[in-house]
Amino acid sequence: MLTSTALATRPDFSITAVTCQDDHTRWSEAEVRDDYRVVLVRRGRFRRRAAGTHADIDPTMAYVGVPGEEEHFAHPAGGDDCTSISLTPALWQDMAGDATRLATQSVYVDARLDLTHRRLLATARTEDIDYALTEELLNLLATAVGQVVSGPRPLGAQAPRTEAALVAAARQAINDGHPASEGLLPLAELLGVSPYRLSRSFTRELGVSVTRYRNRIRIGRALDRLEEGETSLGVLAADLGFADQAHLSRTMRQYLGRTPTALRRLLAPRTP
Repeated sequence: MLTSTALATRPDFSITAVTCQDDHTRWSEAEVRDDYRVVLVRRGRFRRRAAGTHADIDPTMAYVGVPGEEEHFAHPAGGDDCTSISLTPALWQDMAGDATRLATQSVYVDARLDLTHRRLLATARTEDIDYALTEELLNLLATAVGQVVSGPRPLGAQAPRTEAALVAAARQAINDGHPASEGLLPLAELLGVSPYRLSRSFTRELGVSVTRYRNRIRIGRALDRLEEGETSLGVLAADLGFADQAHLSRTMRQYLGRTPTALRRLLAPRTP
């Protein structure tokens, strides 16, 4: 029996927690999917057969699937819990380039990639899907793609003389509240670069992630509104693009060590 729970869904990707309770040594019937996907195991193990190759998949070994291939699975050791990441062809191309064939479909999950996987799952609970989760996802995909694709990929650093201009253009879009700045992927599309390159450029140029920079702008605007006497935290959260008031409160506590209510008291005009 297979059960799945959607953790995050966007037009370019979806992340799903999958629990399989099958227990059989025989191969399953052929399964064919039309997406690119990266599947990582959190618990248990299973076997996969695709493209004439057998692989044992467990917490130390993930796999990348491609559209149109036939897959067969066996579960000789009981069930498993997995994270399945589905990508559109456009996002896959952003990460892998024009590679039509993979050098391998198996991905070794070292301790660093394991931590990235765990951070991805933890970030999925923060409700900041379009920036924080997306940046964690891009880091995970970059590692996976690096193992399965040979040849040039659109992940390398830009020349320094263009990197500063790229970050400046991204900062302007975020500060101006351009509709594309609501998410890292549409922002990268607006600027004509891969989302991974945009993410890396921010870290190299400013020393902070694009997620932290965007939150810096939002928190500054929240402080302005609180200083001006904003009374509705729900309205404030909605206006600044937070999922809800609780999301606003968690973010401000994370960055400032205080809740919006405490900050409002701190910033309130004092009567002589």
